[in-house]
Amino acid sequence: MADAADNAGVVIERHLSNALAQHQLPVTFASAMDIDCEECGTEIPEARRQAAPWATTCIDCQSIREARGRHVR
Repeated sequence: MADAADNAGVVIERHLSNALAQHQLPVTFASAMDIDCEECGTEIPEARRQAAPWATTCIDCQSIREARGRHVR
């Protein structure tokens, strides 16, 4: 029979797995020529793609996300 620590471990493992799955890098980052912002749909500038190849948002939308405190997709 599982105790509270076992149950907590299962919950923590599930949350960690979900968080890691959401933060995987795109398969074709930085090399794609037309990566669009997932928030506003505009093209992410080349300089941003080179500086942050994992970025899925433009600088403006990322700033808004951070101001709202929702760094997670």
